[in-house]
Amino acid sequence: MLVLFETPTGFALFKVLDEGKLSQVEDLWNDFTTPESARKVVKLKAFQKFENVPDALSSATFLIDSKPSKALRKFLRANCVGEELAVADAKLGGIIKEKLEIECVHNSAVMELMRGVRNQLNELIAGLDVQDFSRMSCGLARSLSRYKLKFSPDKLDTMIVQAIGLLDDLDKELNTYAMRVREWYGWHFPELVKVIPDNILYAKTVKLMGNRSNAANLDFSEILPEETEANLKAVAMISMGTEVSDLDLINIKSLCEQVLSLSEYRATLYDYLKNRMNTIAPNLTALVGELVGARLIAHGGSLLNLAKQPGSTVQILGAEKALFRALKSKHATPKYGLLFHASLIGQAAPKFKGKISRSLAAKTVLAIRYDALGENQDASMGLENRAKLEARLRNLEGRELGHSAGSTKGKPKIEPYSQDRKAGSGALLMAAKTYNPASDSVLGKTVENENAPADEHAEVPTKKRKHEKVKAAEDSERGVDVANLDQEDGVATPEKKKKKKKHQKEESSKVEEVSAPKEEEDTGKEKKKKKKHATSEEDQTAKPEEEGGLKKKKKKKDEAAEPEQNDGEKKKKKKKKNRDD
Repeated sequence: MLVLFETPTGFALFKVLDEGKLSQVEDLWNDFTTPESARKVVKLKAFQKFENVPDALSSATFLIDSKPSKALRKFLRANCVGEELAVADAKLGGIIKEKLEIECVHNSAVMELMRGVRNQLNELIAGLDVQDFSRMSCGLARSLSRYKLKFSPDKLDTMIVQAIGLLDDLDKELNTYAMRVREWYGWHFPELVKVIPDNILYAKTVKLMGNRSNAANLDFSEILPEETEANLKAVAMISMGTEVSDLDLINIKSLCEQVLSLSEYRATLYDYLKNRMNTIAPNLTALVGELVGARLIAHGGSLLNLAKQPGSTVQILGAEKALFRALKSKHATPKYGLLFHASLIGQAAPKFKGKISRSLAAKTVLAIRYDALGENQDASMGLENRAKLEARLRNLEGRELGHSAGSTKGKPKIEPYSQDRKAGSGALLMAAKTYNPASDSVLGKTVENENAPADEHAEVPTKKRKHEKVKAAEDSERGVDVANLDQEDGVATPEKKKKKKKHQKEESSKVEEVSAPKEEEDTGKEKKKKKKHATSEEDQTAKPEEEGGLKKKKKKKDEAAEPEQNDGEKKKKKKKKNRDD
């Protein structure tokens, strides 16, 4: 068995002299305590030294990625024919076995053997100086670190993190300096604050003007518009500020120069940040903008760390304090953090901000992962997702869907249905309906049988409607023969008069037949009422008789009860007398 050992100076192959000791893993370390005992276990077979630092660096980078370099493959083909190879990396052993057809071994015994070889490496490799070995190890480590720092995708966004941090600090300093200029120069010209609200224009004006008495003779056309310039000159003539010395004005002007220089540097820094964001995270920039995307990367630590976060975390990133306070107090959790400053959420109505922030967070996570792990560096995915989110926002707000949204292609436009609206016009064909107050009046309406249930009231109009329908049908059948006038004379003939009388008699008979059941019902009701009255009268006559009989019975009972009470009282009195005696 051969052992492959990688060193900073080159590759080494050791021959295992006693393979039986590999079965005793616990006692294997004792064989490498001294150089003599180590030479009894392993022996150097071949050694290939690196020619220069780039060669060593390329071989080390290949080994870190678990891949054999070209030099290592040549070295193994020349020295490992028909031998079994022990390696420290199982993945590297699998690639060597696949490409070079060399049997590789990786287990706990091999790792313990590697540990012993590393302990006695200077003694096992002849001609290797300790100082040279340590110097080469240190140089290779630095070169490898520099190489990984240069090409690592984790470190490319370090410049973005620093730039956005500096940009935020510059904004704070600019606001502080601008407010100091306003307060300082306000003692001399307090009205200038209302005339020029912008901080940068205010600093430029103060730097150019100096004393307010010079405003009438100066030209501010390069800085201010004509209306503002005229207003400034008019206000400077009637200002109520105090006078200041030339030394004070010199210090105020120097502060204005600081404000202007910081503003110029901030503009250049923003351009740099914009270019870096479009290069590193173009899809994220297309969705949320340069500043919000850079703040998300800075808050997450790096673009790769941010790509590992779920959408729910990215949605509230930056609102951790509010989140834990809400969880502690059992209130509603925040809906957005740094994403609140994105333009899509700013366009949404307050009631839709939560939905849009959730959708935007989901699309933002996809864009971040595509930027961090994808190969194509274009913003097509971000632009497409932004169009979809804008279409969703318009759909939520009830607006007309745009043509740019891919998810809405081919869907019909939904419009509210109106029967009175003409196609293609905005006006109604019929007049607008107005409220009829007369329908609320209840005067003059009589309701029969108020105490009757609701079903009885509903039956009355239905009977009338049936009678009217029957009458209308008969009239329509006989309408041709009855009451026709002579069209020539305009006078009815005697035969037609007879027919008309017969028809009137038939109608009257039908009306009597229809009214007959109603009269029978009415008579039946009257009979019932009479019976009720009769029974009530009988009850009234019977009540005094019953009351008289009851009174008599009560009197008899009282008379019978009186002697019994008298006897009881007498007995009690006798008992009391006996007790007294």
